[in-house]
Amino acid sequence: MPPLLPSPDGSSPIGVFDSGVGGLSVLRALRALMPHEHFVYYADTAYAPYGERGDAYVIERTRAVTELLVRSHGIKALVVACNTATTAAIHVLRAEYPALPLVGLEPGLKPAVAATRTGSVAVLATRGTLASAKYAALQAAYGAQVQVRAVPCDGLVRAIEAFDDAGVAELCARYMEQAGPLGDAPGQADTVVLGCTHYPLVRAQLQAHAPAALRFIDTGIPVAQQTQRLLRAADLLSTRDAPGSLQLLSSGDAALLHQAAQRWLHAEVDARPNPAPAGA
Repeated sequence: MPPLLPSPDGSSPIGVFDSGVGGLSVLRALRALMPHEHFVYYADTAYAPYGERGDAYVIERTRAVTELLVRSHGIKALVVACNTATTAAIHVLRAEYPALPLVGLEPGLKPAVAATRTGSVAVLATRGTLASAKYAALQAAYGAQVQVRAVPCDGLVRAIEAFDDAGVAELCARYMEQAGPLGDAPGQADTVVLGCTHYPLVRAQLQAHAPAALRFIDTGIPVAQQTQRLLRAADLLSTRDAPGSLQLLSSGDAALLHQAAQRWLHAEVDARPNPAPAGA
């Protein structure tokens, strides 16, 4: 059973969790909207990637990391900054931590359908997300209104995690070609959903293979706004005037996570030692 929740207050940190560095794109939006909050970011890189695993595996890891963040860091809210973990496990977390404000992610198919003018959109996501019941429900709810091309981007998360710029460039070119034809003519996709938190980190590489007017949809800003709403409703927003802190934790190589934060967040972070890998 999970431990009893501590009693967080406005000074407690917000937990942000992903299988790797992709959730930094969500963390970037959170810190921009709430600069006075403390954040603890956990990258479960020793057990990644989630997108190519089964639901049981993802649920186990999500529960283990959440327990660590609650028990050891006293978080006041948790952002599951991973589409795969959200689809597989957030219902489990809601049942086990009913008092903890929880925010998850899902591919932005609804806003993409609202944005498209050609009636055609493409969804870039992991194979696990595209195979999930959650995505099937989104497709059923919104996909009937437009043409949707779903592109499983095998290997892209691994390439981003490895800072393999050449591999990223090759895979971005491949998957944008599969998402096509792209453009503003009938039958062409004019809107592309970035259905994994890693993908906004390489948006420039994706954009290099797209018309300038192509719309990219990612959910970092809406997730940050929802987190702020939940904290305000619970009277848990920070009242401090000084900038908040950021602590990075990883079940894998902490140096790689810090390198990623410096690259994509330009962040100064707390360099305290990482805990042992959750569930190890």
